[in-house]
Amino acid sequence: MTNRLLSAQTDYPIHIGVTESGTARAGVIRSSAGIGSLLCDGIGDTIRISLSADPVKEIEAARILMAACGLRGAETVEIIACPTCGRTRVPVMEIAAELEKRIAAAKLKPKRRIRVAVMGCAVNGPGEAREADAGIAGGDGEALLFRKGKIIEKISCRDGSQSASNRLMEEIRRIIEEDNG
Repeated sequence: MTNRLLSAQTDYPIHIGVTESGTARAGVIRSSAGIGSLLCDGIGDTIRISLSADPVKEIEAARILMAACGLRGAETVEIIACPTCGRTRVPVMEIAAELEKRIAAAKLKPKRRIRVAVMGCAVNGPGEAREADAGIAGGDGEALLFRKGKIIEKISCRDGSQSASNRLMEEIRRIIEEDNG
């Protein structure tokens, strides 16, 4: 409430954060709740997510929060993944986790937020994957690979997460290369 009142009364830069919000898991949730709504309303010029954890986790959490709020400086690869249900036909959680790990290790430099969808079924998957820059929609042991709304190929997922994460990484790199000219 204080930050909202201050923002309405001054043009001075405002720093927002939740001091010592807790451990990595709980602290990220508390910080997101406390900081996220302010950022989405355009309040806050600098942020700090303060965790009882490795400081690198604070930076990662801040970048993800900024991307979720659609802010500048949040140029990243964002993975959207379904929560899985009885219709899931590919290992969504494995693919998303493998992809997240590979993206972090690759130290990619996108010029914008790139959305990648990992969807497990043919019911909701195609719609979500079409909305993303790249994505997959699972079928029986295979997935359709989408790129900017168009199906570009069918991928086997019988080897677990490898084929799907490999192809998605290739598409992510291609998108970044095209964006960077």
